[in-house]
Amino acid sequence: MHQPQDSEALDALVKRLPKCELHIHIEGSLEPELMFTLAQRNGVKLPYDSVEALRRAYQFTKLQDFLDIYYQGMSVLITEQDFYDLAWAYLLRAKADNVRHVEMFFDPQGHTSRGVAFGTVVDGLTRAISEARRELGVDAHLIMCFLRHLDEGDAHKTLDEALPHRDKIIGVGLDSSEVGHPPSKFQHVFRRARDAGLFPVAHAGEEGPPQYVWEALDLLGVGRVDHGNRSLEDDSLVARLARERMALTVCPLSNLRLRVVQDLTQHPLRRMMDKGLMVTINSDDPAYFGGYVNQNFNAVGGALKLTREEIVAIVRNSFTASLLPQAAKDAAQAEIDRVLAEQT
Repeated sequence: MHQPQDSEALDALVKRLPKCELHIHIEGSLEPELMFTLAQRNGVKLPYDSVEALRRAYQFTKLQDFLDIYYQGMSVLITEQDFYDLAWAYLLRAKADNVRHVEMFFDPQGHTSRGVAFGTVVDGLTRAISEARRELGVDAHLIMCFLRHLDEGDAHKTLDEALPHRDKIIGVGLDSSEVGHPPSKFQHVFRRARDAGLFPVAHAGEEGPPQYVWEALDLLGVGRVDHGNRSLEDDSLVARLARERMALTVCPLSNLRLRVVQDLTQHPLRRMMDKGLMVTINSDDPAYFGGYVNQNFNAVGGALKLTREEIVAIVRNSFTASLLPQAAKDAAQAEIDRVLAEQT
C-alpha cells in the first residue's frame, strides 16, 4: 500500500535533494526568449512574430509534431557563442534545481547539416560546461546523439568528426523520429563508438515497440535505455531490465506533452518501480515540454502520489546510473543521507 504524503513537504524535499540529470537534450532547453534573441543576433527569420506565438505552437499530438518545431528552433544556433549561451542558460536552471551532475545530449547532425562546424558546436558547449563546473558547482558532460531519421552512413561521418574531440564527449546516443527507425539500423556505428570508449545509450520504447528496446540492448550494447515506457508490454523484457539493473531515463512531462500518456495519473513510472525497474526522472526537452527536473518530480510525484521513500529512491538511482566515478557517487549518496537526516 502506497501512503501519499503532504505534497508541499515532498516538493520541499525535491528542492533540497542533490540531483543528477541523465536525459536532457541541450537544444531542447532553448527557451523562446533566447531563441528570438539569437535569431535577431544572427539575422535569422523565424516563422513566428513573437514569443507568445511561438509558445502557442507548442501543441503536440505526437513526437514528429515536436521535432518539426525543434529543428526550426535549431536554425538560430550558428556561432560558438550561441552554443555557449544555450548551455549556460540550461546550466543556470540546473543549478537552481540543485542538479549537481548532468550528462547532456547534443545533436551535431542538426547543425553540421546547416554548415555549422562540429568544432563550433562542441567548443561552445564545453566552454559553458567548464565555467559551470568552476562557478556553479554543476558537473556536466556531453553525449553525442545520432539522428535516427538519417542513414547510418551519415552517423559514421559524424563519428569521424567527433573522434578528434574525444576528450570532450563521454558517450553516444540515438534520438529523433523513432517509429520506422529501429536501433538495428545503427549497430555498426555503435560498435565503432564503443570501440572508441564512448558509453552507449539509446532512445527506445517511447513510441517504438518493445522490440526496439531488445535491439538497443543486444545490438547497440547500451548501458542505459532512454524512455523505455513500452518495455512494460513485454514481461520477459521487464524481467531482463530488472535483473540487469538497466536504468530507464524517464521523462514524465515530455510523455504528457507528446501524448505518450493522456494524463500523468496514467504514467507508467509507478508500475515500473513496482516491477523492480531502475527508473530516473529527467526533463528531456524542457523548453518545449514545460518543466525542468524539479517540475517533473513535483508533477509526476503529485499525480502518482509518490512517497518520500520513492522519490528518494529515484534520486539515488540517477547517481547510481550515471558515469560519475564511484567516489563521487558515494559522496552524492552521503549528501542525500544528510538531507534526509535534517528533515526527520
